[in-house]
Amino acid sequence: MKNTLTLLIVFFIYQIGFSQEQPKSLSLQEAIDFALENNRTAINATKDIEAAKQQKWETTASGLPQISAGINYQNAIKQQVTPVDLNGDGIDEDFVLGDPQNITATATLNQKIFDGSYLVGLQSAKVFLEISKNAKTKTDLEVRKSVIDAYGNVLLAEESIEILNRNIEVLEKNLFETNKIYENGLEEEESVEQLKITLSSVESQLNNTNRLKTLAYQMLNITIGLDLNSPIVLTDDLENLTTQNVNLNLLTVEENVENTIDFLIAENDKVSKELLVKLEKSKALPTLNAFINGGYAAYSDTFSFANSSQRWIGSSVFGVSLDIPIFSSGMRNAATQRAKINLEKAETELTETEQRIKLQIASAKSDYQFAIEDYQNKKENLALAERIETKNQTKFFEGIGSSFELRQAQTQLYSAQQELLQAMLDVINTKATLETALNTIILN
Repeated sequence: MKNTLTLLIVFFIYQIGFSQEQPKSLSLQEAIDFALENNRTAINATKDIEAAKQQKWETTASGLPQISAGINYQNAIKQQVTPVDLNGDGIDEDFVLGDPQNITATATLNQKIFDGSYLVGLQSAKVFLEISKNAKTKTDLEVRKSVIDAYGNVLLAEESIEILNRNIEVLEKNLFETNKIYENGLEEEESVEQLKITLSSVESQLNNTNRLKTLAYQMLNITIGLDLNSPIVLTDDLENLTTQNVNLNLLTVEENVENTIDFLIAENDKVSKELLVKLEKSKALPTLNAFINGGYAAYSDTFSFANSSQRWIGSSVFGVSLDIPIFSSGMRNAATQRAKINLEKAETELTETEQRIKLQIASAKSDYQFAIEDYQNKKENLALAERIETKNQTKFFEGIGSSFELRQAQTQLYSAQQELLQAMLDVINTKATLETALNTIILN
């Protein structure tokens, strides 16, 4: 009995531990890979490709043989009477023509032989599939950039909290020591107050950063496709990521505008407008269709169609129809001219897109180079600020420096710390922006 109770307790403890959601550990690359499969926007972009494939087949199938069948049953509640003068004496006799009940069953096969709009439709379906694939690539690039941004914001919050906690620890120690000196009459009350002001400010920043950290984790979860409050652990740190993302060779990469996704999308738009011109022109061409129809019909005074003795009359017909557009009062010409105008607009937009991409790449390279230079500068500034703060702290406790000078040095140090963290994040984000503009990332 005792062993059974022990086993039950162990079982329940195991069940409770197993039911708790385990944190998901993610490096930045793992977060990107996970997002490309689970981000809601990326999922819908994949579904758009599948829908485009189905539409392509739908268009293709519309030109293949089409078979339809139908059954028609009629029961004349009151039959039509036809008056006929049989004797030529002006006296009509009523005749009922046909049976009151009849049923017909037919099947028809239709086949396009020539239709210019169908041929254009096949080309359009192929282009639409290409548009969907390019849209998926653009979505994946944007998702990747969003993940990098969200991941970096979490790391920024985590690093900021760590630094703020260290600063608070130092300030509390300074405040304690200064307060003791003041109580012994060797320091002014203003020195204690100055440190209290600094401590209060840093504690307020810490509280705000803690709130921002929660929001940053939630934003990252949404971006990669997890539930809002799913627990995750980031395995990369800000400093290592920054070092990995310093790549000066990227600044000399050749600008191949024709291969960028925005240019390809603009080119897709131009091609689709060309097909619309072809479509409007094709409406002036004849269309040729063929059909074969076959069926059976039965007639009776009563509903005897299920009887084996019922007589069924078969029929079949083959036909070809040729539709020749002759005159549309200028409607087709106006539609063609409108399509040509839209094509000219698409060509202009393609040129505009090419110029905009070149400017975008140049701007992204400039921002990335500045981010790297600024990062190096902020590292040096932090080292200087730390030395200045240390000197002022020593001078203050030796009685040769004022509390105002110490507070100024501390404030300068705290600013330098945050500026370095932001500079690290800028290096990572501007590199992602440049890679997106260059379209150099190979996505799965």
